[in-house]
Amino acid sequence: MSTALQEHVGADAGGRVRLGLIGDNIARSRSPDLHRLAGKLCGLDVSYDLFVPRAMGGDFDAIFDACRAGGVRGVNVTYPYKEAVVARARPSSEDVRRIGSVNTVVFGEGDPAGYNTDHSGFLAAFQSSFGTMPPGRVALVGAGGVGKAVAFGLATLGAREIVVIDRDEDKARGLAKAVAAFSQGAVSTTFAVDAHEAVRRADGIVNCTPLGMAGYPGSAVPLDGLGPQSWAFEAVYTPINTPFKLAAEAAGLRVLSGYELFFHQGIEAFRIFTGRTPDPDALRRLLTETASN
Repeated sequence: MSTALQEHVGADAGGRVRLGLIGDNIARSRSPDLHRLAGKLCGLDVSYDLFVPRAMGGDFDAIFDACRAGGVRGVNVTYPYKEAVVARARPSSEDVRRIGSVNTVVFGEGDPAGYNTDHSGFLAAFQSSFGTMPPGRVALVGAGGVGKAVAFGLATLGAREIVVIDRDEDKARGLAKAVAAFSQGAVSTTFAVDAHEAVRRADGIVNCTPLGMAGYPGSAVPLDGLGPQSWAFEAVYTPINTPFKLAAEAAGLRVLSGYELFFHQGIEAFRIFTGRTPDPDALRRLLTETASN
């Protein structure tokens, strides 16, 4: 670990709760705002830094080790490191081990503890927006870190069928198999490398790829197949209005925005980091005010 990296992530002399996010292409992330404002609501002095390995002259492992050694209490982990970090963090539960993806890590004595607040955040966001509506037959595009968390969430919510779609056939097959085992056969799971047929047959469509994110233009979901479905979920939230989200709304689908996943997983991550939970309504209001300034 280089001295420069140690200095960049060193402990705050003022006793702040030091948090951060490790990922690529995260300059527009709202996570710093969410955690700092949550800290304010809970009476804590929270700092939250962005750590981009390729911009800091180190790989993921080097940045992770520097955060651990430098007094950072915990980090969120985002694309493309949610699966790589599993080897560096002890799963906090059997569910996290099954999912095979981690987006929240707490440092302390012993091994770092890994959590998946994408999973819990998706459950909270879905139920908050759609109530008890069953997911039905779902076409899930993207078998990476967030795709894994959402797929297990859909199974927990009682999806009838999940078609996992990814250009990497082995990843799609592996996730479909893992979800089938988790549900003990209650959820029919299949996989595909092309989304067109699965999207046409689906009740709900989920995008868990980075396409649509700032820096990753386009849509992994074939937009000409939208219309007969009833709902959609767009995991991307920067920007909120991606081509997929806008097309799904125009086609009359009920759309769950990636912002809702960001918001709910962020509250859970903050609770894990600090042991405190901010008032959700107050936090949402402050985030809206901050975005408009």
